[in-house]
Amino acid sequence: MRVNLTAGRVDGFKCGADGKQCFLWDSTVPGLGVRATANAKAFIYQGRVDTKAIRLTIGDIRTWGIDEARAEARRLGTLLDQGIDPRLEKKQRLDDLKQEQNESKRADATVADAWDDYIESRKPRWSELHLKDHHKMSQAGGLPRQRGKGKTQPGALAPLMKMKLADINGGIVGQWLAKEVETRPTRARLAFALFRAFLNWCDDDPRYQDLCTTDACSKRIAKQTLPRKGVKADCLQREQLPAWFKGVQQIQNPVISAYLQILMFTGARRGELATLRWSDVDFRWESLSIRDKVEGERIIPLTPYVAFLIDSLPRRNEWVFSSPTAKRGHLVEPRAQHQRALTVAAIEGLTLHGLRRTFGTLSEWVEVPAGIVAQIQGHKPSATVEKHYRRRPLDLLRQWHEKIEGWILEQAGIQFEPPVAGKRLRAV
Repeated sequence: MRVNLTAGRVDGFKCGADGKQCFLWDSTVPGLGVRATANAKAFIYQGRVDTKAIRLTIGDIRTWGIDEARAEARRLGTLLDQGIDPRLEKKQRLDDLKQEQNESKRADATVADAWDDYIESRKPRWSELHLKDHHKMSQAGGLPRQRGKGKTQPGALAPLMKMKLADINGGIVGQWLAKEVETRPTRARLAFALFRAFLNWCDDDPRYQDLCTTDACSKRIAKQTLPRKGVKADCLQREQLPAWFKGVQQIQNPVISAYLQILMFTGARRGELATLRWSDVDFRWESLSIRDKVEGERIIPLTPYVAFLIDSLPRRNEWVFSSPTAKRGHLVEPRAQHQRALTVAAIEGLTLHGLRRTFGTLSEWVEVPAGIVAQIQGHKPSATVEKHYRRRPLDLLRQWHEKIEGWILEQAGIQFEPPVAGKRLRAV
């Protein structure tokens, strides 16, 4: 039925008694009609594209007026006359609108939004300590401290987190860095390095690409703002050994106490030693297998005093330096206990890496060849002869390594009774 659609006719039009949909067609605009079902009424348009009949819903009669529906029907008819399928045109229009909304949302993305995505995508490749650094640097602060009184301080990157990523530039970063350097230069240096890596990731990620420039953390800004980084030279002197051992051996946690001593006796990197497994310790052949960032793995001697320390540790899981409270099951952060030991020993400024430096420095007292020390510590060979012509067996390393250990124990005033076959090691 074709009639001149009016408000009264549209309101009074209903579907049949059988509940099937019915149609009322407009005599003014070809193809425009009203479709009635048991639950709703809507304006529709019917036409042909490529000889095929199509029927499109314009909208509910409660939200569309008759004049508006006629205008939309004419527009759809025009598209059909041009050979354009209105369904494809509508899809393209919705896609364009969605793209526009996404671009608007992307442009409004804050540093915190991208930072969370950055951490989520990269954390499988990070160590627990590195992940913790990212969280601490970006935290807003103001939470009750887990230890002691007061509230936590905002992280060094907190001022940047609320800003739009698109607003980050060299000037903003330079001002932020200059302010942070005034109160915490060391943390500012680390924060700057983490933020630079973050911007590089953003530049490669389609969600945030082209929103900011990696030049915002250029070397020029770092050179102009960050204080000059000096070469660290912290290590134990020979006369400090008795006091340091006394302080470390007073640590109540035997795992941390042993860890710190073995760190110095092996010259290993802190992460290499912390992830030592029981399967890496061979008491029979007196060797340690250490995961090496240079060669992948290196085998060093298991010297008598180090064997004594390891043998005395509890076997709680697969890790030699186990920690029941750590998520990964092994020791992660022993710096607080080491600092207390340094306070007892009245020694200042000695870092955990300084213990690695101590091993290399003290070995010169017993005139150990530099190549021997480098191989034990896992340093990359620096000379052609070392790279291509030196492959020292474990027994040769052990000869010198035990000599270093014995000299250190002697200087520290520690009397150690070497093991007798079939008996456990014992410190006197």
